[in-house]
This record gives sequence, C-alpha cells and structure tokens, in this order.
Amino acid sequence: MSIKDELKAARAEFKILSLYERFEHVVIMILTALIAIVVVVAVWNLVLKILFGLIVTGGFDPSDYSVFQAVFGMIFTVIIALEFKKSLLVVAERKERVVQIQAVVVIALLAICRKLIILDLAETDAWHILSLAAAMISRGNRVL
Repeated sequence: MSIKDELKAARAEFKILSLYERFEHVVIMILTALIAIVVVVAVWNLVLKILFGLIVTGGFDPSDYSVFQAVFGMIFTVIIALEFKKSLLVVAERKERVVQIQAVVVIALLAICRKLIILDLAETDAWHILSLAAAMISRGNRVL
C-alpha cells in the first residue's frame, strides 16, 4: 500500500471519529512525536558519550562498574521510552480503547530493572533493595 493510500485511509478513519476521539487521537499523536524526539536525542547523546569516551579520551572502560551502570541506565531509559511510545501507538491505531494494563506493567518492570542496574549496592541499605525486589515480584506475576 502506498503512502498516499495510507494517508487517504487514515483521513477517512479520522472523519468518522467523534469530537472527543479526534481530540484523544491528536493528543496521542503529539505525545508520540514528543517521545520520538526524546528517544532520538537520548540515542544521539548515548552515541556521543560512548564514542567520545572511547575515541577522544580513552576513558571509557566497560569493565568499570560505574561506567557499566551509567551506560546501561541510559540504554534502559531509551527502552522505557520506546515501550511507552509503542503503548500509545496501539491506542492511536484504535486496536484498543485505552492503554492496556499489561503495557503499563511492562514499563514499570523496565523502570525497576533500570533502577536495580544503576543502584550502588555499597551505599544502598537492605530495606531499599528488599522493597525493589518486592515490587518486581509483585509486578512480574501480572505480565504472564
């Protein structure tokens, strides 16, 4: 299907929506565009930091735990943003009426995983780690 045909079909679908559904669709598309911009900037920033660290300064040591935490923290941030954008696009395509709870739980699990990766275990108390583990276990059984 050509882009022209897809735009024609999208316009036809948009015309049959109610006023509120049109408003909702426009808001979702704006949010999707903003998230896409954030993802592009975050990936660009990540590429620059890694390449600048590797090539220019030579100070990028992936075996250093703090570097590992920083890089994977940034990567998980991008993954979380992509998953959030994907859940909005499902709503925009009218496959589902609302954001599905499963998508929200997956995003929450990704955020907890990111937190666990960037967590400095030497400075974190046991109760904080226990609470993150409990949150992960309580959310994890909802995905399946």
